[in-house]
Amino acid sequence: MLQVKFSIEEIQVDFLNTFKAYGFKNKSLMLRTAIDNFKNKLELESLKKSADLYSEIYSKDEDLKELTEVSTVGWPE
Repeated sequence: MLQVKFSIEEIQVDFLNTFKAYGFKNKSLMLRTAIDNFKNKLELESLKKSADLYSEIYSKDEDLKELTEVSTVGWPE
């Protein structure tokens, strides 16, 4: 595993020092989990924005709606 050096606020250090109270075996695991969760949250937000954009485009494009309906003819519901 790689090691990096960075600076954090004292209140953040205090929180990291409570790792056992949250079921983590050490501060590193707690921090890695937090980073993974933040990354997943950002990716989910990006997917939602993309879905909203596609939905907006679809709602305004009658040709696309017609094409979609034609392509689903014969598929089970």
